[in-house]
Amino acid sequence: MSDRLAVLPQYLMPKLALTRLAGRLAGAELGGLTTWTIRRFIERYGVAMNEAANPDPAAYASFNDFFTRALKDGARPLAEAQLICPVDGAISQFGKIEGEQIFQAKGHSYSATALVGGDATLASAFRDGSFATLYLSPRDYHRIHMPCEGRLLRMIHVPGDVFSVNPTTARGVPGLFARNERVVCVFENDEIGPWVLVLVGATIVGSMATVWHGLVNPPRPGRVREWGYEDREIRLAQGAEMGRFLLGSTVVMLFPKGEQKFNPVWQPGGAIRLGEVMATV
Repeated sequence: MSDRLAVLPQYLMPKLALTRLAGRLAGAELGGLTTWTIRRFIERYGVAMNEAANPDPAAYASFNDFFTRALKDGARPLAEAQLICPVDGAISQFGKIEGEQIFQAKGHSYSATALVGGDATLASAFRDGSFATLYLSPRDYHRIHMPCEGRLLRMIHVPGDVFSVNPTTARGVPGLFARNERVVCVFENDEIGPWVLVLVGATIVGSMATVWHGLVNPPRPGRVREWGYEDREIRLAQGAEMGRFLLGSTVVMLFPKGEQKFNPVWQPGGAIRLGEVMATV
């Protein structure tokens, strides 16, 4: 079956309604039913609870509490590198931005302008730069950390669709990551310059949150929303938590033109862990 045919049902299903329902259920505190659901999820996906700060499934009041669980101290040591991997997951794609075109999958690219919500001036900072797209599967740790130190400049919530972001969908839906709902976080680093980390929503991703704002969505007003932070001194250290998915998805990072050299062992489809070397600059 072709990838385009495989994703056809996603065009027909009520994805946003399912996402809203999933968000409500995941946030509900249902006692024994919640614990049963968490145990089944751990078994189904092989979640490594021995790495969690609290490995007891019964300790989580809601599924969201479990899904955004913290890791125990020392579970993810940080490499000494200018750019470290911000998540656990798998490598979707990475490499050079061609002009402003970002490679999604064979036969598909999308523009940096579209990804950041239509701001051509912001996107121009990444012309001929580099990017990395990292996929978080259901079994992964779902907090997102800083690949490098950064001063927060802006946050943009871009409305959009909620297609799945699994590899099949990435191959089958044109412009997927610039089409789905997303939260664009713009930072500045003294050595690298401006850089962007985008949290991409997906089917049944009930919400996305950042440490400085809390839940970004809901609400979903159907229009671009933006917050400016240039008049505030919000700095996050390399490796610090910056946000989380309440149910899993994908992050896309953009960096300006420079001498970024990605980890030579990285390959599309390969597994990654928070804190490992992503690139040197």
